[in-house]
Amino acid sequence: MDGLPTPRRYLAIFAISCGTALNVIDGAIPNVALPTIARDLGIAPSAAVLIVSVYQLVLVMTLLPFSALGSRIGLRRLYQYGQCLFIGSALMCFFAPNLPLLLAARTLQALGAAAALSVSSALVRSIYPAAQLGRGMGINSVVVASAAALAPIMGGFILAVASWHWVFAATIPLALLSLAVGQRSLPDIPAQQDRYDLPGALLCALTFGLVISGSLSLSQGESPPTGLSIVALGIVIGIVFIRRELRESVPTLPVDLLARPVLALSILGASLAFIGSMTFILSLPFRLHEHFGFSPGEIGAAIAPWPLGMMVMAPIAGMLSDRFHAGLLGGIGMGMATLGLLLLATMPTTASDWSITWRMALCGAGYGMFLSPNARLIVSAAPLARAASAGGLISTNRLVGQALGAALLAALLTLGHGSDSTPAFIAAALGFCAAICSVARLRLLPAPATER
Repeated sequence: MDGLPTPRRYLAIFAISCGTALNVIDGAIPNVALPTIARDLGIAPSAAVLIVSVYQLVLVMTLLPFSALGSRIGLRRLYQYGQCLFIGSALMCFFAPNLPLLLAARTLQALGAAAALSVSSALVRSIYPAAQLGRGMGINSVVVASAAALAPIMGGFILAVASWHWVFAATIPLALLSLAVGQRSLPDIPAQQDRYDLPGALLCALTFGLVISGSLSLSQGESPPTGLSIVALGIVIGIVFIRRELRESVPTLPVDLLARPVLALSILGASLAFIGSMTFILSLPFRLHEHFGFSPGEIGAAIAPWPLGMMVMAPIAGMLSDRFHAGLLGGIGMGMATLGLLLLATMPTTASDWSITWRMALCGAGYGMFLSPNARLIVSAAPLARAASAGGLISTNRLVGQALGAALLAALLTLGHGSDSTPAFIAAALGFCAAICSVARLRLLPAPATER
């Protein structure tokens, strides 16, 4: 069947949307509570940051192994298992009396989120008819952008009326809704009979974990020899891992998909875009505060047009990608974002609020026009049996790009260039390279109207 029948399709969309929203919110909402948690638990602020970094690191390490596992045990089953683990670990976070137990609970929570997130794109592909897949990816992008914008507001409101423990329990209702509605509405895709490659999964986790943690250590100036050693060990394990994966019929790291030029260009372009956007967004508060004299409230208002621009453009671009080539839409989108970033980089300190607003909105709209069609192309170009691997690759690529962007900004701040226009120029250069990757796909695949 080409997609789920209605009204089951709408219930499945609701279940997936709730699951996506809770994963995004749970990854971002604790940021607001870190100072409060540090004070209440009597720990240093640097130790409190582990609450966020451990969650992100576990996600990066386990998304691809979980996507491979989902193909073996069933996508819906793994998605539901992930939601159950998420609910249980959220309750553990709520009752955690000290940092070690809170970190253990966050690790379990990240495992639950990774299990659900790793197969969500593959489920989306089976929920929507092929002719509406771009629309589905656009809706998913809107949910992500909306949840990211809502998380800090939600966290601030909770802290104003309750203790920090409720920050971790805030997403439990979404998880319960997703679990209950998804039990009967999500597509039940038959599991593959291939064996699960446990050694490959462990090597995958070690590769990403060591490279990312070593890069973050280097960017913060903490014992360069130690950081370099960690990265080098991760690279060596990664080489062994990739050589092993090339011999596997169904690899954990989908090297078979990356061997396809159109998918390799899509992943490379998205990676460059994520690194650039994270580098710029994280640098903007420093620049606006130090050079423009903005207050924290004004900084938040200045950043808001970016996710709002994405929210408006993502569903439009998703629907357009059902008719027009993702290479063309992505090239236009990243061209818009590159122009906006250059305008932000060269913006005078006397610029008005409106000047900043429309530049940020232009960047957000550009990214929205790139990301939805790009995700649609990756998921639809992969064979149906490899859809989970393609979806896991999308999520892993986003998280790795964001982690590398944060590490790049930390390095720029250490060098004294993180609060000036340098991050914006770097983001513009990366955006331009992403646009080239997108346009290069035009000759590799026909337009969606002729794809079958």
